[in-house]
Amino acid sequence: MDSRILFSSPLSLFLSYPSPSLKFSVNLTEKASFWGQSLVLQENKFGFGDLRKTHFPFHPIRAIVKRRKEMPFDNVIQRDKKLKLVLKIRKLLVSQPDRTMSLRELGKFRRELGLTRKRRFIALLKRFPAVFEIVEEGVYSLKFRLTPEAERIYMEELKVRNEMEDLVILKLRKLLMMSLDKRIHIEKIAHLMTDLGLSPDFRDTICQRYPQYFKVIATDRGPALELTHWDPELAVSAAEISEEENQAREVEERNLIIDRPPKFNRVKLPRGLNLSKGEMRRISKFRDIPYVSPYSDFTGLRSGTPQKEKHACAVVHEILSLTIEKRTLVDHLTHFRDEFKFSQQLRGMLIRHPDMFYVSLKGERDSVFLREAYRDSQLIDKDRLLIIKEKFRALVLVPRYRRVATAIDSEGSSFLRAEVKSRSVFVYIVGTVFRIALCI
Repeated sequence: MDSRILFSSPLSLFLSYPSPSLKFSVNLTEKASFWGQSLVLQENKFGFGDLRKTHFPFHPIRAIVKRRKEMPFDNVIQRDKKLKLVLKIRKLLVSQPDRTMSLRELGKFRRELGLTRKRRFIALLKRFPAVFEIVEEGVYSLKFRLTPEAERIYMEELKVRNEMEDLVILKLRKLLMMSLDKRIHIEKIAHLMTDLGLSPDFRDTICQRYPQYFKVIATDRGPALELTHWDPELAVSAAEISEEENQAREVEERNLIIDRPPKFNRVKLPRGLNLSKGEMRRISKFRDIPYVSPYSDFTGLRSGTPQKEKHACAVVHEILSLTIEKRTLVDHLTHFRDEFKFSQQLRGMLIRHPDMFYVSLKGERDSVFLREAYRDSQLIDKDRLLIIKEKFRALVLVPRYRRVATAIDSEGSSFLRAEVKSRSVFVYIVGTVFRIALCI
């Protein structure tokens, strides 16, 4: 149900870096007007923005925000419900030496799979005939494995993950560069493992393999990944890259169109998003605040100020742009409160900016979407790993009993409906006569 939530937190500020040409795939195809027209690109030879001596006025606001339910985004969560369970089972299965597992062994992971009811695993596996096949070994020994097609897709996924390792390293470096101390605990990074495209063994592989970029250090709270090299060319956000592309496109349009009408500073909302006048004014006021790069030094920003919220929105926007599906769980973001100085009301902040994010309440935990990356319920640009995931989803949706498709024309279809209706009437008459006979 939609709810009204009361938050006492304002809007925020943004400064940024020079934006060199960076060949990094960003799924921003349309102009993100919420960032405003005041992206001030400042030169800084060290790559860090200095905000420590900057003082901003503190003007807190109290805003009531209504979360609007949007089915296209909620459908994305709903269609992944079966897929998540199957992926959990597949993860257990491929961890076996011969990728074969007994049903008795699978029963030990009932809680990990989220299965509370005492249901038979053989019935569960048979619901996905295109993914799993049952292997009988003796009377009391049943095992299962992946079907040849599911095995082929899994091997293709491993191949793509290996080929995309450079991109994954780039994402890790950018994540560390945004953090306060350029250091994040590995257990926290693990929460974003699937979203970023990291392999399950990234702690022992990627984290140890590239000392020129980061290293693992021991802390009181466990091992952490620390940045060893700051690259100013990476300190450019997806929003800045998109803004530069939009500005270049506008210059080109001005050169092509002579008598172009003047362009007013209007907030362009995504299709299907309807806001009140008060919310529109608040969004317009927020986007007029100067942009704060997520890679800038934010130690000088006071908590609860509009400028700090502007920075927090930029960080969330950048993290979502790094994910494969441009979405993640809200709980995953809350794990990074210390690293990015997020507010305790992070979920409320996301709801407060419906032009940028959409918070879905579908599923066991809330999810946040990067709105501009989606058109209806489909991503505009799809990652290679996401394409493989969709192939696997197609196998999951294959029914156990295929329906026989019959080619019936419109006349035949009408005749079939009439036949069914006449049979129903006949059954009703026979039943009525039988009841009358019993009464007599």
